[in-house]
Amino acid sequence: MAARRARRLLGSLCIALLFAQPAPTGAAARSGSRSLLTESLVRTFTPFYFLVEPLDVLSVRGASVIMNCSAQCETPPRIEWKKDGSFLNLVSDDRRQLLPDGSLLINSVVHSKHNKPDEGYYQCVATVDSLGTIVSRTAKLTVAGLPRFTSQPEPTSVYRGGSAVLGCEVTAELAPLLRWERDRQALAPDPRVLQLPGGALLLTNASDADAGLYRCALDSGGTPKYSDEAELKVLPDAEEPQRLALLKPPSSLSRLPGQSAVFPCVAAGFPPPLIRWTRNEEELPTDGSGRFQLLPGGVLEIRDVAEADAGTFTCIAESGNDTLEAQAELAVQVPPTFLKRPANIYAHESMDIVFECEVTGKPTPTVKWVKNGDVVIPSDYFKIVKEHNLQVLGLVKSDEGFYQCIAENDVGNAQAGAQLIILDLAPATAGPLPSAPRDVVATLVSTRFIRLTWRPPASDPQGDNLTYSIFYTKEGINRERVENTSRPGETQVMIQNLMPETVYVFRVVAQNRHGPGESSAPLKVATQPEVQLPGPAPNIRAFSGSPTTVTVTWETPLSGNGDIQNYKLYYMEKGQHTEQDVDVAGLAHTVTGLKKFTEYSFRVVAYNKHGPGVSTHDVVVRTLSDVPSAPPQNLTLEVRNSKSILLQWQPPPAGTQSGQITGYKIRYRKVSRKSDVTESVGGTQLSQLIEGLERGTEYSFRVAAMTINGTGPATDWVSAETFESDLDETRVPEVPSSLHVRPLVTSIVVSWTPPENQDVVVRGYAIGYGIGSPHAQTIKVDYKQRYYTIENLDPSSHYVITLKAFNNVGEGIPLYESAVTRPHSDTSEVDLFVINAPYTPVPDPSPMMPPVGVQASILSHDTIRITWADNSLPKNQKITDARFYTVRWKTNIPANTKYKTANATTLSYLVTGLKPNTLYEFSVMVTKGRRSSTWSMTAHGTTFELVPTSPPKDVTVVSKEGKPRTIIVNWQPPSEANGKITGYIIYYSTDVNAEIHDWVIEPVVGNRLTHQIQELTLDTPYFFKIQARNSKGMGPMSEAVQFRTPKAESSDKMPNDQASGSAGKGSRPMDLGPDYKPPLGGSNSPHGSPTSPLDSNMLLVIIVSVGVITIIIVVIVAVFCTRRTTSHQKKKRAACKSVNGSHKYKGNSKDVKPPDLWIHHERLELKPIDKSPDPNPIMTDTPIPRNSQDITPVDNSMDSNIHQRRNSYRGHESEDSMSTLAGRRGMRPKMMMPFDSQPPQQSVRNTPSTDTMPAASAVPSAELPEPEGPFLPAEEEPQGPPTAHVRPSHPLKSFAVPAVPPAGGPFDPALPSTPLLTQQAPGHPMHAVKTASIGTLGRTRPPMPVVVPSAPEVQETTRMLEDSESSYEPDELTKEMAHLEGLMKDLNAITTA
Repeated sequence: MAARRARRLLGSLCIALLFAQPAPTGAAARSGSRSLLTESLVRTFTPFYFLVEPLDVLSVRGASVIMNCSAQCETPPRIEWKKDGSFLNLVSDDRRQLLPDGSLLINSVVHSKHNKPDEGYYQCVATVDSLGTIVSRTAKLTVAGLPRFTSQPEPTSVYRGGSAVLGCEVTAELAPLLRWERDRQALAPDPRVLQLPGGALLLTNASDADAGLYRCALDSGGTPKYSDEAELKVLPDAEEPQRLALLKPPSSLSRLPGQSAVFPCVAAGFPPPLIRWTRNEEELPTDGSGRFQLLPGGVLEIRDVAEADAGTFTCIAESGNDTLEAQAELAVQVPPTFLKRPANIYAHESMDIVFECEVTGKPTPTVKWVKNGDVVIPSDYFKIVKEHNLQVLGLVKSDEGFYQCIAENDVGNAQAGAQLIILDLAPATAGPLPSAPRDVVATLVSTRFIRLTWRPPASDPQGDNLTYSIFYTKEGINRERVENTSRPGETQVMIQNLMPETVYVFRVVAQNRHGPGESSAPLKVATQPEVQLPGPAPNIRAFSGSPTTVTVTWETPLSGNGDIQNYKLYYMEKGQHTEQDVDVAGLAHTVTGLKKFTEYSFRVVAYNKHGPGVSTHDVVVRTLSDVPSAPPQNLTLEVRNSKSILLQWQPPPAGTQSGQITGYKIRYRKVSRKSDVTESVGGTQLSQLIEGLERGTEYSFRVAAMTINGTGPATDWVSAETFESDLDETRVPEVPSSLHVRPLVTSIVVSWTPPENQDVVVRGYAIGYGIGSPHAQTIKVDYKQRYYTIENLDPSSHYVITLKAFNNVGEGIPLYESAVTRPHSDTSEVDLFVINAPYTPVPDPSPMMPPVGVQASILSHDTIRITWADNSLPKNQKITDARFYTVRWKTNIPANTKYKTANATTLSYLVTGLKPNTLYEFSVMVTKGRRSSTWSMTAHGTTFELVPTSPPKDVTVVSKEGKPRTIIVNWQPPSEANGKITGYIIYYSTDVNAEIHDWVIEPVVGNRLTHQIQELTLDTPYFFKIQARNSKGMGPMSEAVQFRTPKAESSDKMPNDQASGSAGKGSRPMDLGPDYKPPLGGSNSPHGSPTSPLDSNMLLVIIVSVGVITIIIVVIVAVFCTRRTTSHQKKKRAACKSVNGSHKYKGNSKDVKPPDLWIHHERLELKPIDKSPDPNPIMTDTPIPRNSQDITPVDNSMDSNIHQRRNSYRGHESEDSMSTLAGRRGMRPKMMMPFDSQPPQQSVRNTPSTDTMPAASAVPSAELPEPEGPFLPAEEEPQGPPTAHVRPSHPLKSFAVPAVPPAGGPFDPALPSTPLLTQQAPGHPMHAVKTASIGTLGRTRPPMPVVVPSAPEVQETTRMLEDSESSYEPDELTKEMAHLEGLMKDLNAITTA
């Protein structure tokens, strides 16, 4: 009893550790967490496992065998045995009986050629009736066959001290039963004698006592069986060398970890051979200190074999000058082992669960699942997922029991199990339960998914706190599955992974905190049938019949689903992205016209009357090779000395090699004797030194490439002449014959000619330079170079330059010159020509003409062919002398000054290894002897585009403020775009391991680098990948980026998904400053209600009175200033008016209606509307603010006002309305501001980022009441977008007509730069804002931003006053006064109202 109580206590502890078990997936994970917590009586897992499992046994006929087995459980289990999958009836079996511990005893094993009842696979089965059944691993019983020798010993002889091998081979199971006898006596143990694993006998260091008759014996029970006898003779010591021979080479083995492996390597010869071993071409240490030991006779023994020991073992026998090698493979096989064992699971009926099982082994194990001893057959409800895991869908009570994962490979098997307990639902707590959900309907039915919707139960019409479980099953099946809603109150669900054309029965159950309620009435829904399309064509094969053809064959699809009308064969060259197709009527087709020795992929799609079916997998085949179709490229010759010439070339173009290049054939001849041709076959290297030539003789060379099929075409003959005599390198070169410098502003061009004595080798030239000294910097150039440009020099500076020729002995005598770089303003050219007289002659007065007609022909994304003409050649452009050409190129980027160069001896050169979609510039120069030309005119070429070779980078995902269901994906273009990006594809999914065709696709057109994705599920992890696209195709995908959406909607969201003013998430309160005081009349209500009418009227009267007094003072000051105008100033003003066109106000004042005015205070400036800056071209949103986060929040009294305005510009419709409104106003910006407020202090500072919204139009300042306080200081003027800035030149100019933007200027009324008109909505009281606008009183105008100007300097203020005095005449002042009178009337009307 005490033990039972202890076990119960242990069971209660298991309950506490219940949730440490891996959680079930899918619906189980969602519903299980709720219901398991409310389980009242939780059953505990019962330990039930094997203590001992049977092992493989080797037996002989007539012997007794015991197969061990023992199981442990609280209730003693019943043990049974299976042989080859069938239960044994041990009750009536005389030879086989069950022992008390569960082991199986087999007496007198029976085995014959035609009767083998005991040999086979045995398995122990343990059962507890109230619990379940488990099975053990399977064990193999092998019975050794009849004694039989596969080879017999043969007579042999051995020299004294040598080694001998006597063969006696038997089958592997009999090898342990083999023994040897000499002269019919058992061999005594001797370290010189070793029995090899196959049965053969190895005798080393033979002596006279080893001679005799040898035989082997098999003891397999009963009378031993003997082989034939063979005599071993021992000969005297060998006196003459004997040929080395391998008597017993090693053979390949397969072993398990922990076993031993023996590799024989018995060699005979005189002198006695030495044996050493290597593994994978590495020497093995065989000193006996490790696991590798060299036994007598050269045998290698490996103890305790590990998996890392697998490889190729090589035996090397050496005797004198003879060496022999033999190889053998060691394969290490590993039985299955578990990386993750199945775990016990609690679950409820209708849930989905997954048993996880991960195994490893070599070879890779296969896995099967067993439930209560019976093999689980995969079905619609029992599925194998993720290779080895078992998924059970829609649990029922009968699924309870023990599940075992059994892994098996060629060298063993293993099992691991877990228990599944199905719990009963806990009884509901006291309280009302919900009634049945109402109106369950299928709103969307497809082939494999159904969307269900319903209404909350009548008992809880709101249903905000209810969760729902949807139970569904196939019609006629008792096994129900369950799907739960993702959040409380949700009344729809998507049921996926259904079968096409199948009837399902659905019911919905609501659940509150007291428990589940009533179920809805069953709803039957049939999924739609799938279009019956053909399946994939089986057994597709492809083989190449020639270098340009491939034959593809296949068979008729197994699931044809109707008559096959035809097939379409698709094929594509490897590395390309465009498939070609051909229609085929039969089951085979030969594709012709393919490229030689090129890989192609093929696939087949069958068509029936419904359309194309499922494609086959791709098969890849390479066309056969052929001889190259083009010669090698860029053959150049370099005369090394009087007897050798170095040839260099490049392979034929990649598309013309037609196979693997196996070598190059070089043919050369004397130019004077064209019939005498010598051939030289080289390897795959791209250069060859031809030696043994005659002095002072001209030779012609040509090169051809070879494949296994033969030799391709050769290059044209290229000639070069060997030197008359070898050059001397026992002394340094002499001084260069001349030095020519040409100073520029920041560079000096240096050119020179070689030393006059051409008999001394020159390896290159050293150029030294510096200000006042030539030793500041030194540059070395090639011996072929004849000029160099020294760059990055200081203007107007005196540089000293030195030039020295050098070779391997050292540097020669320097030649000095000095030059002064030109000043920045000097554009003349002054050349200095220096002759080192009397040692050197004047350079050749006729330098070589540079090549002309340089053209760049683009061949591919990385190859451009450069061609040119040489005017110094005959008209046929045939090269007959030893001139060569130098081609240089670089990318056409100003910052890139690094050239690449190559030499050519023909009039063309193939430049390879270029970057895709890159503009390059090329130029060519010619060199002949000591003469070189200048560089030719440049030619340009842009390589073709290539698909992007790198994915988009810096992929980030952020949630949009105020919209938790909307995310913004940002990224950067690929590093290797290889062309103009034409768009992106965004893939996203909730399963990172899903097939890519199951991800949702969002295309992005153009080169935009951000995108919004809406209507995502809350609190869900999503994975995002991005793929770039150009004109050539799609690039690789980026790595998956994970982002989890927020858990719930923002608390500040309105029912219509809009924020309610400044309380929105992410809003920033306006910085009102320390002097801010609340408005008169108390604070506003939290809901944005206006102040009382009495306080508003009183405040309005005070403001209007102050405004009238201010205007009267301004008018008096203006009249006083005007009277001080002198006659001289009037004349000056008249002259200015005639020049500047002052008739603008006079002559046209009657025809042009004055626009609305913007009333300024003393320090305000006039800012007419300017065109909004272009929004960021890579953003998908328009600059119109779309939510509360896009508008700078202000006082709470404006909440409802802002809310109504926000409703007026959601989406593109508001953009159109704004454009129409602006156009209807005749392109004249209307500007106004609240008359009862001060200019805003932070109207620009608090605007959103200019990346998404122009700062000048970000804040509707006309509707924002501003606090009292000082103006913004002049030095802190906000930096907004450029506007038409008109500085008032007179105090009365505040009321002047704003300047009309010039035609073609930046102003564009079609682009909205201000918010829309405020719209009054019912039920939302608006805060009344009075505005003053001459000529527009009573009409609502779009508010304009108010910009605080910088305070002018004192001098500027004086100049403004002077300008004001000289810019007004009495008639203009009269006109301004008339406007003021109209304004006063409007103000009186406001106050009386």
